[in-house]
Amino acid sequence: MEDQEMQLKVRRVSDKFTESMYVLANEPSVALYRLQEHVRRSLPELVQHKTDMQSWEEQSQGAIYSVEYACSAVRGMANSGMYFKNIDSLLRQAISLKEQISGSQGRRKRAVDSGMQRDATERHNSGM
Repeated sequence: MEDQEMQLKVRRVSDKFTESMYVLANEPSVALYRLQEHVRRSLPELVQHKTDMQSWEEQSQGAIYSVEYACSAVRGMANSGMYFKNIDSLLRQAISLKEQISGSQGRRKRAVDSGMQRDATERHNSGM
């Protein structure tokens, strides 16, 4: 009987000790300590992640700006077909006018040359 009583007393002491340890381990101040330790260990890594993310955001914003600028340039080029047609037309007109001017200068030069020959021939004939 004493063994059973002793076992019962040991069991009660053991249960009370376990309960006390459980309460002590889960006490709010211990929980706050553990939380503080966790924050202290993980905060530098979180700060590094934050700075990396900010850097990536800046790079992304720059890339987005570049892409938007390139898209607007491409859109502008697509809309410039009308201007290129106008430039083509003006160049063709300029070439045509140059050919006309060259042709008229060639005729005028031939007329001047033939007039000079005629004058020279007349002078030559009258000098005889």
